Amino acid sequence: MDLELSEEHEALRATVEDFARKEVAPVIGELYERGEFPYQLVARMGAMGLFGLPIDEEYGGMGGDYFALCLALEELARVDSSVAITLEAGVSLGAMPLHRFGTEEQKRRWLPALATGEKLGAFGLTEPGGGSDAGATRTTARLDGDEWVINGSKAFITNAGTDITSIVTVTAITGTGAAGRKEISAIVVPAGTPGFRVSQKYSKVGWSSSDTRELFFDDCRVPAENLLGERGRGYAQFLSILDEGRVAIAALSVGLAQGCVDESVRYAREREAFGNPIGSYQAIQFKIADMEARAHTARLAYYAAAAKMLRGEPFKKEAAIAKLVASNAAMDNARDATQVFGGYGFMNEYAVGRFYRDAKILEIGEGTSEVQRMLIARHLGL
Repeated sequence: MDLELSEEHEALRATVEDFARKEVAPVIGELYERGEFPYQLVARMGAMGLFGLPIDEEYGGMGGDYFALCLALEELARVDSSVAITLEAGVSLGAMPLHRFGTEEQKRRWLPALATGEKLGAFGLTEPGGGSDAGATRTTARLDGDEWVINGSKAFITNAGTDITSIVTVTAITGTGAAGRKEISAIVVPAGTPGFRVSQKYSKVGWSSSDTRELFFDDCRVPAENLLGERGRGYAQFLSILDEGRVAIAALSVGLAQGCVDESVRYAREREAFGNPIGSYQAIQFKIADMEARAHTARLAYYAAAAKMLRGEPFKKEAAIAKLVASNAAMDNARDATQVFGGYGFMNEYAVGRFYRDAKILEIGEGTSEVQRMLIARHLGL
């Protein structure tokens, strides 16, 4: 078994690391504090091909694999998670549903701009009364001639209201299936469609430079051909997208966890207390050693899930384990890094302050830790 990265993957990782250190790090602090979306950084990532990493070349992508996206997310999150989640959501939730389930016409119409980062896509699944119970969808879509008429709302949707958002794919009840169950389908809604409205940005604890909105649909009409995939399979389609997304979020979480180690090691060498660098004291050494062990273990977990995914093997359990372990590592490392920094760790001018604010959502978004435990237990036959 070889855990070494291929030459291509290592070259990509190093390129994104360099970009994150030289271009993201110097500007993200001010953008974060002002709550500004990083349009210039997104454009640069688009020019680098990051938004098209796992998308076929015929649709404007790089023709790479999903693991390449994960490596990019890890390196970005070592510096900032707002930028990383913008890429993750733009690819995993915005572009990949089209790539996996879209018709040829849909792919050629929307994917090229998404693959180059010229435009962003979003996916509207969660609803104000739903949360983890995604099957509790209340948004409806009925066919009226050759149009879908959509009514309802969605909550906590990333990339939905930027100046470059082009589409939002939403799940909606389109009828009643077997045994009276809801028939849930996915429908693509272009930005600016009459009857489709996005709220003002949420005031969030973290991810301050990412775009998160509530969506409202009031007799919103889109063409019938905007149905994505098979009618009635929208929920099942999104579950498969979530499995991939959980590996990506695990990679992002590892990045944050490793960023906490990076910052803590640097600070422990520079900061002095009682006449010595604080890194010379065993209490700090052990804390940082535990942080490194968490990041390393979490990385192995998402590598293992990604390996099964790329081989075409079932990986739902491994994705859940990776997401659970990595998000826990991110939260624990953010707490410990703040402690290493002491009072300075509570100041937003330091990266660990942002890391602390950003870490908690990783235990919630794209499936809470409780949901991951449910999935793992289910695969154990419980």
